[in-house]
Amino acid sequence: MAASSSIPLDAIVLADVAIVLVVGAVMVALGRRLHQPPVVAEIAAGLMLGPSLLGLLPGDLPALIFPPEARPALSALAQVGLALFMFLAGWELDLGRLRGRTGSVGSTAFLAMAVPFVVGAGAAALLYRSTAPDGVGADMFVLYMATAFSITAFPVLARIIRDRRLGHTRVGAMAMACAAAGDVVAWCVLVLVVALAGSGGTGGFFTVIALTVVYAAVMLLVVRPLLHRALRSAAGGRQETGVRLVLIVAGVLLSSYATSWIGIHAIFGAFAFGLVMPRTTEPRLHQQLAAPLEKTSSLLLPVFFVITGLSVDIGGLGASGLLTLVVVLAAAVIGKFAGAAIPARLSGMSWRDAGAFGTLMNTRGLTEIVILGVGRELGLIGPDLFTMMVLMALVTTAMAGPLLRLLGVGDAAPVTVPEPPEPTTDSRKQAIGVN
Repeated sequence: MAASSSIPLDAIVLADVAIVLVVGAVMVALGRRLHQPPVVAEIAAGLMLGPSLLGLLPGDLPALIFPPEARPALSALAQVGLALFMFLAGWELDLGRLRGRTGSVGSTAFLAMAVPFVVGAGAAALLYRSTAPDGVGADMFVLYMATAFSITAFPVLARIIRDRRLGHTRVGAMAMACAAAGDVVAWCVLVLVVALAGSGGTGGFFTVIALTVVYAAVMLLVVRPLLHRALRSAAGGRQETGVRLVLIVAGVLLSSYATSWIGIHAIFGAFAFGLVMPRTTEPRLHQQLAAPLEKTSSLLLPVFFVITGLSVDIGGLGASGLLTLVVVLAAAVIGKFAGAAIPARLSGMSWRDAGAFGTLMNTRGLTEIVILGVGRELGLIGPDLFTMMVLMALVTTAMAGPLLRLLGVGDAAPVTVPEPPEPTTDSRKQAIGVN
């Protein structure tokens, strides 16, 4: 499908999107049979359409189907889907879950974040000389990699907990609370890393931090009250709902532009807009707004996975790369399990429940790939390490379902009827596989 004078570029982009959607749908259907969340199938589809699988066939098919001149347009579509996903992830991350649980959750959440951070930092220090790009300092590389190792994908975790009817168990409640606390800390650390990497010096760093503080104040003191006022009434008709959707999407995109202008990447703006969204609206209004955004995001995110997959070449790792991949996987799995399962066992959980808790906290999903994309854009990691970390995200997410079944925790089959929703957040958990 290489670009030619007889085929307009926009037609090639449309055909590429169609191919991505069809392959993604087939992989999601296959993944469902294997009891895998849709995000695993979509990541795998992205890898398949890149040099890792399609590139092994003669004719350089990835470049033929997704020509270089079409990729900027595809990337733009992917960024819109990513922005909506990050907004929904921020909206889903209700910090109110942590209220009243600081005593029971605090130490476990701290260790579930701190231990993989330390283990990841050790692995990064070990890999620095062989994998870090030229010009990247050891301290910056280690800090970024430690953050990437310690993340838990809150949206995919919520989906797994819902599907296996763990929402009202101690394991599920603890995992949701710890993931919420850990992800807030991880995103804050990542903001600092991005600010340091993109500031161009100490003076630039403090300028970025100052602008970020101003941005946060505006979001809390101005944008949040305006959103409360705009969403106060749930009795509006279709036309009013459409106006609200336009305002929200415009707000997400403008917030993304603001953080990009500040120098801390567009995804933080979309995520922050989700964090300040009111969580006290009526469920009907909530469904009217969240559902169409989830559907739109689900249509565009597969394009993001393909853009990612075009940068991943598993066959190019070689023997030494496979050894490094083993180190990455070991650090990721051991760090999360040790940091989550052992403290859970010491808090009074059985070994089975503690193992399930460690398994849930080990899921990384799309959140990890988003963070890896930021690191690649900033030049903090090279192509080979990016490939290894994407594979780590895929493996750690895919292993959750089989391990939970092996432990006998939760239902063995996905739930077809949603759990009774909480008035504030659970109506959004009917997401279609964006995790």
